[in-house]
Parts: sequence; structure tokens; C-alpha cells
Amino acid sequence: MKNLLGFGLLGTLLGSNGDASAVRRPDGCADVPSNIYYVDSRAGDDSKVGTSPASAWKSLEKVNARTFLPGERILLKSSSMWNGQLWPKGSGVEGRPITVGMYGGGVKPVINGEGLFEDAVLLKNQEYWEIADLEITNTGPQRAERRGVHVALENYGEAHHIYIRSLTIHDVNGVDDVKPNGGINYTSVGAKKPSRFVDLRIENNEIYRVDRSGIFGWADSWVRSKWNPSLEVRLRGNHLHDIGGDGIVVVATDGAIVERNVVGHANQRSDGYNVAIWAWSADNTVIQHNEAYGTKGQRDGEGFDSDWNSRNTVIQYNYSHDNDGGFLLICNEGGHKPAESAGNTGTVVRYNISQNDRTRGINIAGPVKESLIYNNTIYVGPDHSVDLLLFSDWHGWSEGTSFYNNIFYVAGTARFSYGVSRASDGAYVTAHGFGESKDNLFDANDYYGVEVAASDSHALTVDPKLIAPGQGTDGILSLTGYRLQAASPARKNGKPIEKSGEQDLWGHAVPSCGATDRGAFQSDDCK
Repeated sequence: MKNLLGFGLLGTLLGSNGDASAVRRPDGCADVPSNIYYVDSRAGDDSKVGTSPASAWKSLEKVNARTFLPGERILLKSSSMWNGQLWPKGSGVEGRPITVGMYGGGVKPVINGEGLFEDAVLLKNQEYWEIADLEITNTGPQRAERRGVHVALENYGEAHHIYIRSLTIHDVNGVDDVKPNGGINYTSVGAKKPSRFVDLRIENNEIYRVDRSGIFGWADSWVRSKWNPSLEVRLRGNHLHDIGGDGIVVVATDGAIVERNVVGHANQRSDGYNVAIWAWSADNTVIQHNEAYGTKGQRDGEGFDSDWNSRNTVIQYNYSHDNDGGFLLICNEGGHKPAESAGNTGTVVRYNISQNDRTRGINIAGPVKESLIYNNTIYVGPDHSVDLLLFSDWHGWSEGTSFYNNIFYVAGTARFSYGVSRASDGAYVTAHGFGESKDNLFDANDYYGVEVAASDSHALTVDPKLIAPGQGTDGILSLTGYRLQAASPARKNGKPIEKSGEQDLWGHAVPSCGATDRGAFQSDDCK
């Protein structure tokens, strides 16, 4: 307490002014000023104290040399530009994070790593930080492992309250053979001390022209024998476009929420297997209210994915369109021991819309178990030919997949099929049928323009009378054409689903008036 009080008094004597706010210490002993430090690349001076705009520091080196205290703020001057790395030291405490932001205008200050640093902005073994309102780039003359932002843990234990918000990250020319490099990456390794994040938020960032990944998490605790998942991970409101490989990926998490993101044109430059939005080695992930479009290629190329070593993933209320590899991948690589992988069990896919996704609608690959796929609307336009549902072998076949209340609206050509073989570019040779998959259940689906799947005792084969199918553009708000007309035969006769999520894509209650509709729209009148 004595040293901190001394620092507060010194800061006051040296120039802390009305910009510094008095904050109660966590121990309740005294009010201590929380200094604000200003940095101005043009008019700053590192010989000054930095605690007012008139006495701002000039360089990132000055910022990086200081160990900041809980509650302190670092403000970078609007429109300032720095070449180098931002790595401020220190940690906050609960209720008093250290924050990085901007002042003096509306143009974000720029951090340009110039390819000279692996990470343009870095936090390592730190917690209680909030970073916002920066523009970040990191391009070198040749490709190398690079990132815009890296939040890293190494034998640290639990790191709390890391918030990365409202950044613009672009032009990071990382390498293709390392997934956790590119835009924003959070990583944890803990051979000596297991490490993980608790309360990690990555929100409202714009990321473009980065390689390989947009937002990617990595942890050595993904393996089940060392399972130590990060908790309270929230990835929301981010806009990504022109991404070399994967868009948004959560790894080694429990209860992560990935919502209201837009990922356009992922997998643009990678030779690997990439998806716009997905979870791997993650339990109880909720992926909702997102849009994914324009993912390139068939390795894998889908909009969404529930991947192996994951349990109870929920993919709901999303919009997928124009992805080369299709709407959805649910997969599990067979052959792993339980100490390594929990397989893929209990995936739920509901109230999503797929419009003109290419080549495949839903691909269920490997020994996936107990997936439940219901009340989705999948539209195939007149110019497209699609394996609407594709079962494939990945050291085993799926078991116990259920399909209820879906609308398969095919104006082009589609079929239910299985993979006979797969080419190096990810394309399948397919044949009619379900291959060696087992215990598939179909009930109360509408098959318009495609043959009925076997044993669907309450199937419809008529036009579901959507208001204007195929007219979706950009954004979930463009999907009103997928609502059911008043005279739709798909109203009020769907299969009741327990624990159905209680609402449809538009927020209407499910069931409504004691009945369930087919497709992603639930009518809310009782006529």
C-alpha cells in the first residue's frame, strides 16, 4: 500500500490533472488517482511525464518500457502512426482493468508492425486488459508467422478479463502452415502450469486481408487427457472479409458464444482445410445469428462446422450463402483414443437458412454421433446442382442423425448421397444413398423438388409456399422471403421438438398456438 500511495502522489506532483480519476483501491484503504498516459506520434516527447495531452509521450518504446498499474489508461492520439510493436506491461485487477484507447479525434491511431515483429500488438501472461479503437497492420516483404493482435499465455494459470474491441486489422501476410497467425489470435500453453482464459471478449472488430486466420484460438489443453478449457469466451459483432484461411475458430473452450459476426470470402489463399465459422475441441459452443458467405474451395469450404473432439455444439439462427463447400460440416476423425478426443456428439443445428451454397448442403463426415438437425430451410437455386445431404467416411461413419421439420427447396438439382472418394481439391465423387451411416431418422420434412428420404412417415413433397425464396442478399434482415405464406402447407404440422430453443430465426416463439411449423420460420397467429 505504501509504494502505490507514493506513486499516486508522485503522479499528482508531476502533472496528473483533471484527466485522472480517483478510484477506490480494491482493499478499500484509500482513494488513489488512476493515471492516464497520452501518446502522440507527432507532437509527443518521451522526456515528458505523459499524463496530459500537453505532456504526451511520443514513442511505443516509451509505452512498452513501463509496467502499468491497475486502473491506468493509455490513450493514443487520433491519426497518429507508429512503426513497431505495442506491448505494454503489467496487469489490472478485478474492477480496475488497464485500458488502451484513443483521444483527440475520430481517426484510429495506427500500429504498423512492418513485418519486423511477429505480433504488432501483444499481451503475454497479463490479465485485466481492454484494448480498443486502434488500426493495426503487419506486412513484411516475405510471408512469415505474423499476427495483428496476439494474447498469449505460457505457464501462467488463469488470465481474466481480456477485452479486444473495435479494432481495424488488415494486411497481415502470415504463413499458410500455421493456423494461429493472421488477425487476432489467443493462445495458451502450460506444460508446467496449465493455463487458460476466463472472460475473453473479442467484439466489433473489422478484419480483412489477413493470412492465415481471421480470429483463431489455440491451446495445448485441447487434448482430453489435459482438458483445461477457457471459459466465458465471447466472439461477437466482428466483420471479416478476404481471409486467407479460416474465419473465426474457437478451440479448447467450454460454453463459448460466437454470435452476430459476418465472415465473407474466407479461404481465399490457403492450401489447407478451412471454414468460415467453426468450433474444434470445444464443448457447449453456441454459434448463432451469424452470416457466412463466399467461402472458397472444397477443402472444406463450408459456412459453418462442428468439428471433432467437440460435444453439444449448437448452430442456430445463422445465414449461410454462396459458400463453395456448402452450408454445414459436422465431422469427427475416427481412430482417436478417449484420452485424446471425445469425438463429436450431440450437435444441434436449428433455424438456419442456407441459400445457394454450392456442391453440398450438409456434410456429415466420420463417426459423428447423435446429431439433431431440425427446422432449417435449405434453398438450391435453378442454376445449381448439390449433394443436399452428404454422408462420408473419415475413419468411420455417423450414427443416430435425426432430421426433422426441415424444408428442402430445390429449384435446381439435388440428391441425398454418400462419398465414394475424395479428390485432393476436396471435391467428392458421390453416389445415391447414405453409405454405411447408421440409424438416420427423418420425420416431417418438406422435400420440394427432391426425392423423399427413406422412411419419412410425415413427409411433404409440395411447394411450402415461401413468400419469396432465393431473394436473400447480404444480411439476415434480407431473409423475409423465407417466411411462410398464410396458405403454406408447412404451417402447424411439424414435429414437436423438446428443448427446441424456444424461438425461430426471427425471434417468434416456438411452438406457437400449440403447434410447430416446418422450416426456419414459425408463424405466430392462431388461425
